[in-house]
Order: sequence, then structure tokens, then C-alpha cells
Amino acid sequence: MSFLSDLFSKEKKETLDKGLEKSKESFFGKLGKAIAGKSTVDDEVLDSLEETLVSSDVGINTTLKIIERIQARVARDKYLGTSELDRILKEEIAGLLAESNTDNTDFEIPQDKKPYVLMVVGVNGVGKTTTIGKLSAQLKKNGKSVVLGAADTFRAAAVDQLKLWGERVGVPVISKGMNTDPSAVAYDAVEYGAKENADVIIIDTAGRLHTKVNLMAELSKIKRVMQKVIHDAPHDVMLVLDGSTGQNAVVQAREFTKATDVTCLAITKLDGTAKGGVVIGISDEFKIPVRYIGVGEKVDDLQVFNKNEFVDSLFRRIN
Repeated sequence: MSFLSDLFSKEKKETLDKGLEKSKESFFGKLGKAIAGKSTVDDEVLDSLEETLVSSDVGINTTLKIIERIQARVARDKYLGTSELDRILKEEIAGLLAESNTDNTDFEIPQDKKPYVLMVVGVNGVGKTTTIGKLSAQLKKNGKSVVLGAADTFRAAAVDQLKLWGERVGVPVISKGMNTDPSAVAYDAVEYGAKENADVIIIDTAGRLHTKVNLMAELSKIKRVMQKVIHDAPHDVMLVLDGSTGQNAVVQAREFTKATDVTCLAITKLDGTAKGGVVIGISDEFKIPVRYIGVGEKVDDLQVFNKNEFVDSLFRRIN
């Protein structure tokens, strides 16, 4: 069974509903004003809807796609009423997420990739190390052996934070301390994990974005060094983004996708923000699978992203 094929229990769904509460309250508050006094979806309603989507951090390009699709449906059904707008929006957003290949409930560690190496990237403050800790706990709970590599050696307390998670979860953390060569740490972690026949090795990396050239060079070096032990490592590069920063998260995604081959995303801190629409925009723009979303402080509040459950929760209040 896949470690990501965790079906949504009632408790997890309630957590997701609650985590997206601020986003849906903000969005549907704005939507209500946009269609107030209107019975049909006319140009004025569409203009107001466009403004609502953009201000909800869906992003301009993705918003325009959604508006075009709704315009096509209005043209097809001349009697489309504003009372149906929520249902149509839900259908079109779900369709957009499906096109972005961003439903990962069937992901599983490839049988021929052991150890499976995951490199995690992201700027400071997005919840990168915490995401690694929570993921480690979930993997351990699912019977996987995990090794962590503390290769974020430049940020104050980053190494100590990862070590604390290692102790809490009960997984080994390979570290050389602060201000050491991150690629050397990554090498040691992969070598240790390979010798111990670990299922998963997760490498934490520095989130410096002071220049793209330095970031690209550093991440490339870490990859090359790991490949001396496991020729095709890392098997995935996960970018962690803070959903509460809205369009700033999109900017970070652009920078990191230029710097390295990002293969999946984790979007954190959605429970404390009204900017949940950013998940839709990022998924659509980058066509990189959103694998996890963070909707709370608890370990299990790092949830596997399921497009159907996400859209259902986002629209639940007005269904």
C-alpha cells in the first residue's frame, strides 16, 4: 500500500474543512457582493468574479482561464443564473486541477528505488524543516525506515531543529553541525541510508535566495555528490511554499524551478490565511504536482493533497 494513499477519514476531512475556513469565508464573501442583485451571469458579474479570483490569490493567468471557461458555458446556456455560479466554479476549478496532474493519492515509493531519496528545498520561514519532520513521522507510522540529512547548515538553529524532530519521531539525523559543507552532509546521509537499507532518505537544504546563481550551484553540487552513492538520486525534489504569502509563493516557485528540477510541491500554513486560492494558481501555472498541504499544527495536519477533497472543502459552505 502506498504511503501517500491515505484515504480521507472523517477526522481528516473535518481538519481540511476547518483549515480552509478563512479562504472560503473571504472568497464567498467577495463572491456574494459580486453577484448581489444579479440574476444572470453577465459581463458585469464576470468582471466582478475576475476581481474576486485575483484578490483571492488565484493569480491573473489562472483567473483568466477560469473566466474564459465560464464565458463559454454562459454562451452555451443563455439562461445561466448566478445561483448556479458556485457549482460551475467548482466544476471548472476541479477540471483545472485535474489538467495540472496534481492529484497524488496514488503516489508510492517506486519498488526499484530503495533507498528513495527526497531532497527538500524552500526559503527560510516557509515551514520546510517542520514539513520534513511531519512527513518523517507519517512515514514511520506507515512502517517505513527513514534517515534525515541536516544539509541546511547556514540557517541559525536549522540543524538543531531537524535533530529535535529526529528525536521526537525516532529517526536518525546525519549532521556535521552549522557552517559546514551541505553537500558533505548529504553524501554522508545517503551513504548511511544505503548501508542501513533505509526506505527513505530526506535531505534538508538551505533556503538562501540571495542570488540565483549561488542557489543553483549549491543545489546542483548536492545532487552530484549524492549521485556518487546512488546514481539517480534524488528521486524527487520537493519545494515547500508558505501558502499564507500568496503571490510571493508564486515568485518563489518561479525562482526555484529555474534553480533546480522541482518535481513536487508542499504548500503549508493554509489554515491561518484567506489565500488558499494560491494552491489553484500554483498548480495551474507550474504543472508540478501539489503533493502535500499543511492545514494545522499537528503532525497529521500535513495532508496528502487530493484535488477532489480540496475543492469540496473550499466550496462546502455554499453547497
